[in-house]
Order: sequence, then structure tokens, then C-alpha cells
Amino acid sequence: MADITDELIKLERSSEEARAKLAGLDGEEYAAQWRRWAAAAEAFQAAVTAHATETKQPRHEVEMAAKKAVRHADEDPVE
Repeated sequence: MADITDELIKLERSSEEARAKLAGLDGEEYAAQWRRWAAAAEAFQAAVTAHATETKQPRHEVEMAAKKAVRHADEDPVE
């Protein structure tokens, strides 16, 4: 598993939260939220690329590790 930072997790979580807010929107509200989500997703992707380059890790492994960390953090440990 790739080595990731808390900042990558924070950026991915922000992107996913922005994406989730698209549900139920339409028209200009949807377009505005889509731009916020796109900006958050672009920030995450840029950070993944920079981190992978700096640490000499495969980029896709860094991205998947961050996404997995965010998904597992959202799961209920009781279930």
C-alpha cells in the first residue's frame, strides 16, 4: 500500500463531500456545485501527482490508497 499524507486524505474527503452535494440539485445550483466539486477534485489530483513524484511511488497507488482511506473512515465500525 502506498504511503499517503493526512493532507491527501483531507483533499479527497473534501472532493467527495462536494460531489455528494450534487444530489438533488439542478440548473444553476447544480452548475455552481459542480464547479466546486471539479475544483476540489482537481486539487486532490494535483496533490496526488505531486506526492507520487516526490516520494517516487506509483501515482495510481497513491490515489487508490487515499480513496480507500476516506472510504474506510466513513464506514461504521459497528456494522
